[in-house]
Amino acid sequence: MSNLSFDDRDGTIWHDGEMIQWRESKVHVLSHALHYGSSVFEGIRVYGGNIFKLKEHSQRLIESAELLGFKIPFTLAEINAATEQVVRENNIVDGYIRPVAWRGSEMMGVSAQNNTIHLAIAAWEWPSYFDPEARMKGIRLDNAIYRRPDPKTAPSKSKAAGLYMICTLSKHAAESNGYHDALMLDWRGQVAEATGANVFFVTKDGEIHTPVPDCFLDGITRRTVIGLAKDRGYKVVERVIMPDELGDFVECFLTGTAAEVTPVAEIGQYSFTPGDISRQLVEDYDRTVRGQALN
Repeated sequence: MSNLSFDDRDGTIWHDGEMIQWRESKVHVLSHALHYGSSVFEGIRVYGGNIFKLKEHSQRLIESAELLGFKIPFTLAEINAATEQVVRENNIVDGYIRPVAWRGSEMMGVSAQNNTIHLAIAAWEWPSYFDPEARMKGIRLDNAIYRRPDPKTAPSKSKAAGLYMICTLSKHAAESNGYHDALMLDWRGQVAEATGANVFFVTKDGEIHTPVPDCFLDGITRRTVIGLAKDRGYKVVERVIMPDELGDFVECFLTGTAAEVTPVAEIGQYSFTPGDISRQLVEDYDRTVRGQALN
């Protein structure tokens, strides 16, 4: 990935219905989204010039905005077409797409009923690394310093920018301690997810267990991997998982648009050995996003 700052690049960004030069895509400092978190976004991958699960991501963006009380002024078809245009005009082969919608600056205060709703879509090269051997080493997770909130206190089914504040803080703390990421619990003390990816565990008898997504996103990659696992004949169990159960599992992996399928070697005091099931799902996911048939 380029080391250039994200506000100083060549290329074009789709912004409120127009393709404009990358450096000209601006947001005013008094935008409601900056002060009150009224913004939603998506992360989408491009593999070999093909956008993976575009419709599902665009639909979730629309639904996320509705959960925050605003309507994106473009249809699903228009958002999909704009995304495809961004990828095409920026010549993205293997890359990442970031659609983002937000409340503008007409009103400044908690209430912002009359603010204009904006939508922008950017994309940049992000070479896909299909190297199962490297990924099979596994990453190390710390225990997060914050917990996922009760759905009664936050719109947890929305991919809302404000919900990621505690993820950034937890990931920064983990990185400061020498870890790659952090495992978050929820407000009840149950295992939830990593800071930006869902988590799965494998039992000694080969079952795959994953937390019920009742206070965090049921990720699109999560659902894809569950489908792949079931196609392979693995039993997938969605249930409440408590932290003291982690020692009972032999494998662990994360799933997400950015993470893809990433094995985990350590969570705090618990160790895992990335094995056959993790490897199989890494390979199956890689083939799926590239449009290849599974063996």
